[in-house]
Parts: sequence; C-alpha cells; structure tokens
Amino acid sequence: MFRVRIVTPEGFYTEDEVAILNIVTPEGEMGILENHIPVVASLEISIISTDNGTRKYYAIGEGTLQFQNNLALLLVDSCEAESEIDVERALEAEKRAEKRIQSEDHRVDLTRAQKALKRARTRLKLRGRY
Repeated sequence: MFRVRIVTPEGFYTEDEVAILNIVTPEGEMGILENHIPVVASLEISIISTDNGTRKYYAIGEGTLQFQNNLALLLVDSCEAESEIDVERALEAEKRAEKRIQSEDHRVDLTRAQKALKRARTRLKLRGRY
C-alpha cells in the first residue's frame, strides 16, 4: 500500500492509502503500484481510479503526478468524486463549450473551449451519461 494525495488550486482535496492508482498521461494509461520507481508525469483531463479493496473514481483536470517514496502527489486543476458531479451542470458546460467551438467569433479561445468540452464529457462519462 502507498499514499495518494490530491491537491487542487483550492487546496487539499483527499488523501488515501491504496494498492493501485490508475492515471492517464499524454503517453497513455499508467498504473502505479507500491514501490514504483520515482516518476514525474503530466496528467490529462481524465478519469483516474484508486483501489484499496474498494475502487474509487475521480474526474480530474490537467495536472502533474509526482511519485516518490510511496507517496503519489497529484497536483490537478480540478478533482471531483463521482458523487460530487452535478449532471445538469456538466450538461450545460458541454453545451456552452460546443457552442464556443462552433462559433465563428475569432475571439474564442479554441484550445480553452476544447478543454472545457473534455472536462464536461469526462464528468458525464464518470456519471455514466456519455
């Protein structure tokens, strides 16, 4: 077992003792087990999971993982457990992002809109709605 600590810009989110941590990096999926070699990795907007006999899922924003001495520190833009996700709010965010992406307004930050769409769809996927 090892510690997983998740921190967002709002501060400490959660900490737990787990057997495995599953993350998504730009290179693909990665599983972290106890005594894994030290690693620093970028994290994608995605669903991550932990397991300590009970599997837990979280929708995260972009961020960084640092694993060293059996501590996985995740510094992420956002983190929500499945039970915290407001489906209606996520559906509204998805619609807003789609509208911005389809807009012909040259002032729209397309990269930001695409990330907002991915965050909304990640939340909906975690809640089984996408």
